[in-house]
Amino acid sequence: MNRIFFTSDHHFGHANIIKFCNRPFETVEEMNQALIERWNEKVRKNDHVYHIGDFGITYKEKLEAILQRLNGKKYLIAGNHEGAAKQLPNYFEWIKDYYELKVKDPDLKNGVQRIILFHYAMRVWRSDFRGTWQLYGHSHGNLPDKEDRLAIDVGVDCHDFYPLSYAEVKAIMARKNWEPPF
Repeated sequence: MNRIFFTSDHHFGHANIIKFCNRPFETVEEMNQALIERWNEKVRKNDHVYHIGDFGITYKEKLEAILQRLNGKKYLIAGNHEGAAKQLPNYFEWIKDYYELKVKDPDLKNGVQRIILFHYAMRVWRSDFRGTWQLYGHSHGNLPDKEDRLAIDVGVDCHDFYPLSYAEVKAIMARKNWEPPF
């Protein structure tokens, strides 16, 4: 069975992100290697990976070499640093600015979990009052999580540099104190 993963803000090739986000790497090469290894540790060849922006800040050729090493079918929600990624559209199933994903989930009353994918955190989103989730990045863990909202930062800086599976996101959402408004 193909699985679904979510992640963002890898910043492949971006040396300054190491100091900006206090990442535990000495060099950009060490960071890139660790990010690739952690991605491939979880993601298999036919799994689906929704990357919610800021894939890489490097030259097209360097990013292409990284993309060739990453498992899974990749979908890109564009962030504010996608110059090289947008030059490599064939490595992604699609590239969009925003996406509303529906995941079949037999545990839910209606059998579907709706998920809003956008690089930036939102205060409200379509059907948030019905339990729709919002997954975002961009903030690198610097935006406080709201326990009463079904939204989380899926960026690598928040999750030990690993992508999150649908099951992991579902478990995080289940621990929140969200109540339907009516």
